[in-house]
Amino acid sequence: MEPQKQNDGVRYKLANAMKECMRTAPVEKITVKEIVETCGLTRQTFYRNFQDKYDLINWYFDKILLESFEHMGEGRTVYESLVNKFEYIQMEQLFFRAAFKNDQQNCLRDHDFELIQEFYTKQIESRTGRKISTELQFELEMYCLGSVYMTVQWVLGYRKCTPEELAHALTESMPVRLQDVFQELGLI
Repeated sequence: MEPQKQNDGVRYKLANAMKECMRTAPVEKITVKEIVETCGLTRQTFYRNFQDKYDLINWYFDKILLESFEHMGEGRTVYESLVNKFEYIQMEQLFFRAAFKNDQQNCLRDHDFELIQEFYTKQIESRTGRKISTELQFELEMYCLGSVYMTVQWVLGYRKCTPEELAHALTESMPVRLQDVFQELGLI
């Protein structure tokens, strides 16, 4: 087995143990000792892979965030893509909730923003065959920032709705010029 795949196997084992611990305790109360005892690995193995439990959370968050964007890419429209993403987030809700709750520096939100903006930019540029205009880029940034904020509110339980309702609300809240471009490209 390739070293990277082997490392990822160990890392996923640690992430699953962390998720198990998160069922009964908040992140700040979970120790590395509890994580390794849950999955039967050693502290040495943990520290060979991660600096601390927050490094583990960031690594796993990155993996599941990228996975949520793969699900998003399966949709033909913005609405379908968002529903796919939100359904995936719902499956990993425990982890997303803990990750966003403990994101004091907003690193995870910034990362989500960068990924979603890149996703939409690629959709537009690949379908038009040209670079996105400065004006449209501004609207896209504003829309993506709002989308990430509303998604975090939903994940943290402050916004009660289904993935479909959230996707509908975000699709309907799109700035007019951006909405026109998305309609023109068959994305809405």
